[in-house]
Amino acid sequence: MASSSSSAAPTDPSVAVLIRVDQSGHGDYKKIQDAIDAVPSNNTEFVYIWVKPGNYSEKIVVPADKPYITLSGKQAKDTIITWANGDHIYDSPTSSVLASNFNTYGARGKGVALRVAGDKAAFYGCRMISYQDTLLDDVGRHYYKNCYIKGATDFICSNAASLFEKCHIHSVLTTGNGAIIAQRRETPWENTGYIFLGCKITGKGVGTADLGRP
Repeated sequence: MASSSSSAAPTDPSVAVLIRVDQSGHGDYKKIQDAIDAVPSNNTEFVYIWVKPGNYSEKIVVPADKPYITLSGKQAKDTIITWANGDHIYDSPTSSVLASNFNTYGARGKGVALRVAGDKAAFYGCRMISYQDTLLDDVGRHYYKNCYIKGATDFICSNAASLFEKCHIHSVLTTGNGAIIAQRRETPWENTGYIFLGCKITGKGVGTADLGRP
């Protein structure tokens, strides 16, 4: 498997390091970022970070030199990551995934809720909720399945090559016109774009939302 670092890829997915995060202090760490920080640079093992239900108010970054991490919660409605930040789009995400071979299950984020800039990142049953630029799907190959993505204008954006399967995309635009997707490739020869397979798109019914910009 490709990686953003020079580390050797693990070969046995049945063998993984387990790290538990629990705000009450009954796990290995109380904060998600502390668990990520504990993973060594140029990691060569699968790391499974189990996050107990709770509302985690912290900014999450998975560095480029920490591949093969899976971040998992019980359910999206119970395991919530929030952060309030009005900075530039690339500085404001609640969660940033810069590493390759990253997976997450059942997490929920609220500015840019999630920025993904690593290769081979996958998200299952996650809820990404914000207003503009909810999902900064930046660069790399990504897979989203059974996810809920909510925003108003350009809330799925940037220049990755991504497949969205059976996702629910909800526009909360209330006035005027706006686009759900702003895919930013500059030429038709770039090997990037978004594919939506079996997805559902809904809205409040007040504003008019286009799927993408012309």
